[in-house]
Amino acid sequence: MSADDPVPNPATGKLKLRFKTIFISDVHLGMPDSKAAQASHFLRNCLCEKLVLNGDIIDAWHLRRMGGWNKGHTHFIRTVLRKMEKESTEIIYLRGNHDDVLDRFIPIQFEHFMITDEHIHHTRAGDYLVVHGDGFDAVSTNHAWLAQLGGLGYNFLLRINRLYNAYRGLRGKEPFSFSAWVKQKVKSTIGAVGKYEEQLQNLAKQRGCVGIICGHIHKVDNKMVGSTHYLNSGDWVESMTAIVENLDGSFEIITYPEFCERTHRDPKGAVAEAEEETPANPESSAIPM
Repeated sequence: MSADDPVPNPATGKLKLRFKTIFISDVHLGMPDSKAAQASHFLRNCLCEKLVLNGDIIDAWHLRRMGGWNKGHTHFIRTVLRKMEKESTEIIYLRGNHDDVLDRFIPIQFEHFMITDEHIHHTRAGDYLVVHGDGFDAVSTNHAWLAQLGGLGYNFLLRINRLYNAYRGLRGKEPFSFSAWVKQKVKSTIGAVGKYEEQLQNLAKQRGCVGIICGHIHKVDNKMVGSTHYLNSGDWVESMTAIVENLDGSFEIITYPEFCERTHRDPKGAVAEAEEETPANPESSAIPM
C-alpha cells in the first residue's frame, strides 16, 4: 500500500483523503444554486497542507441584488476556518470578479490565511501561477455591465433548470444542464472574443511558470496549452469539481461523485450538516472515521 492509498475503517468503511494541495473556485455562496453543502462535505473529509480558494467563493453581486445567504453557506466558511485552526491548513483566498469587494483589503495576511489576487504555487516540476482568471475574459474586463447582465441570465437559467429537472426526475430521466448547453453553443464565439486559455498561457510564460491554475469560466480542465500546463478547477454550482495536487506532485481533477465513491460516503443534499469532525491524523493519506 502506497502513501496515497486510502486506509479504510473496518467499522464504517469511510475514509478521509489526503492531498498536498486542493484548489476550488466558484462556489458562489449567496446563490440559491450554490452547492455549499457538497463543497463543505468534500473539504471536511479531505486533508491538505494548502487550500486555495480561487475566486468567486462568495457571490457579492447576487447578495447585493437579492440576498440569499443561508446556514449552509455559513457552514462552508466554518469548515474552511476549522481546517486552518484544527489541521493547520494554509488558506489562500484569491479574489474573483463576483467577490471583487475584497479589492479594498488585498493583500492581507494572517498566520495561516492570505487574501490576494494571485499566487505562485511551487511544485517539483516548476512554479504554477494561480489566478481566478476574470482579468483575461474580454467581457468581464471591458464590459462589466454586460458581465453582470450575463450573471442575471445565468441565474435565470439555473432557476428554470431546477423546475425542468424536477419534471425530468418524475419521468425517470437524467438531469439536463441548460447553462452547459448554452455555453457549448456559444463556445466558438467566446473563444474568438476572449482567447481565454491562450492569454493565461502567455501570462504564465511571462512569469516564468510552467503552468496556470484558474477558475472563472466554470469549465473544469487539465491539459497542455502549448507548452503550459493549464488547469481549471470548474465550479460548485453545477459541475462540483476541484483540482488536487497529490502527494507525489501530480495534479488531477476530482469530482464530487468520485470523492463520495472513493471515501465510501453518501452524497449530501441541499442542506449542509453541521457535525463536528474529530481532528485529523496527518500521518495517513486517508483517515478512517
